[in-house]
Amino acid sequence: MLGEYRIEGRRAAEIAASVERAVGAGELAPGQLLPPMRELAADLGVNPNTVAAAYRTLRERGVIETSGRRGSRVRSKPATTGREYLGVEVPEGVRNVANGNPDPALLPPLAPAFAAAAAQGDREPVLYGEATVDPDLARLAREALDADGVPGGPLAVASGSLDVIERVLAAHLKPGDTVAVEDPGWGSLLDLVPALGLRVAPVGVDDEGPRADDVRLALESGARALIVTDRAQNPTGASVTATRAHALRAVLADHPDVLLVEDDHGHGIVDLPLHPLAGVTRHWAFVRSVAKAYGPDLRLAVLTGDEVTVDRVHGRHRLGPGWVSRITQRAVVHLWADGVLDTAEVAAAYRERRDRLIGALAERGVEAHGRSGLNVWIPVPDETGAVSRLLHAGWAVAPGARFRMGAPQGIRVTVATLKEAEVAPLADAVARAVGSVRSASTYR
Repeated sequence: MLGEYRIEGRRAAEIAASVERAVGAGELAPGQLLPPMRELAADLGVNPNTVAAAYRTLRERGVIETSGRRGSRVRSKPATTGREYLGVEVPEGVRNVANGNPDPALLPPLAPAFAAAAAQGDREPVLYGEATVDPDLARLAREALDADGVPGGPLAVASGSLDVIERVLAAHLKPGDTVAVEDPGWGSLLDLVPALGLRVAPVGVDDEGPRADDVRLALESGARALIVTDRAQNPTGASVTATRAHALRAVLADHPDVLLVEDDHGHGIVDLPLHPLAGVTRHWAFVRSVAKAYGPDLRLAVLTGDEVTVDRVHGRHRLGPGWVSRITQRAVVHLWADGVLDTAEVAAAYRERRDRLIGALAERGVEAHGRSGLNVWIPVPDETGAVSRLLHAGWAVAPGARFRMGAPQGIRVTVATLKEAEVAPLADAVARAVGSVRSASTYR
């Protein structure tokens, strides 16, 4: 079962550490089945409760997962390692449309904003004990949130959306609690939730966002939190419509104790209106990152929410990193205040690229989705085969396994840098890879 590796230890902590070391070193592979608890206990000469405690620790750390009688196995992407097991190695000469990055040509220059922020820092140094959120950043963020109908609440700043979501979940939940998440959904989030020792309840997604009936079922089954992507959902491009928001708010109204976390993933890069859900439940959080619109290396996200949630996140943040660099915050203020980014132009560019590919695929009899954002999601009968055939044809796409749990198979194509001349060749290659019934020659 374990090949050459032998789990060692007499105490629960030692057994857990032995497994974790092996996973980090690659000696236990993703998906590797671990011995049944009683079998391992007999092998080590310890009480089965000791092994049970070790396995529980490993689950809470996101190293393994347990599925009832099917036993415990190493997670597909364990929290102990940063290796991307489901990534596609892109050979030289292959066009990469798998990475999920924005178009660098549409990102604004950062040097003037940081120079101005650094100069301000020289004149007004930020010292220990001062406010952790820049007042101008708070003012501009609040104005934008108000304009989009997000309820009033205190503000905090953290290092990106995932950082905020982790802190919010940790502020309210305990290991073993269940979180309802979109399926397919953001791969990093699907890994983060179990890494915190939380259980995942998948919720189906269509073009209008999470399905209300699926959300209701998850909450009625005991999920204590729901995470929703309002716009530019990764990987499907879903965007919550007014009708879907109304239905979701009705479901949440029946579960006021559920923690709601909203990620406005498309802020600054989409032209669809926001339909927030916040305010229905007692505890809620709404997060906006600047990464997609202003650059992934600009690690800053703004959080608002109910007073208890924001206070808990703020207090725990102060005990760790303390605050996000005020120089970075002031640079974002300059970017926002100076209007260096034409968000309408950026949104239109991404929309045009999505629409071109979706339209070309439709002409070839291939279903595709992408209402907003950087990506197009294409359902396929065999994603491994489709990825392989596309790679052979010169196109690297992301396998759907990165983003889904129980959802049907698919592939994700990032259109951020897709040129008009590339659309037809890519659509032809996808049609052949997924076995479209139409011949590519009829599309010309």
